[in-house]
Amino acid sequence: MFPRVSPKKSWEGAVAGFLFSVLFMIAARALIIDFLPLSDAIMIGLISGIFGQAGDLIESLLKRDAGVKDSSSIIPGHGGIFDRFDSLLFTAPLVYLYLTLFVR
Repeated sequence: MFPRVSPKKSWEGAVAGFLFSVLFMIAARALIIDFLPLSDAIMIGLISGIFGQAGDLIESLLKRDAGVKDSSSIIPGHGGIFDRFDSLLFTAPLVYLYLTLFVR
């Protein structure tokens, strides 16, 4: 996808992650959060699918600029603890804004 930032990311993986995000929200709406309209569940899936990957790429860029492979050694082989939550840095605030501004 962006070899300079994250050489192992592929367009196939990005599309699969995006589609899974939308499908997961549709399933979550059907099983757990049935009070949420389907259109809102799809929109939250779209937000998560797009901005979750953006957060991951930005975190990879920060690590590249800092010249480190992992953000910490707490979880060996997983890129560090920051890699576990990088997508939430963008996704959580945007989903919150969407819920407060558009969902009644």
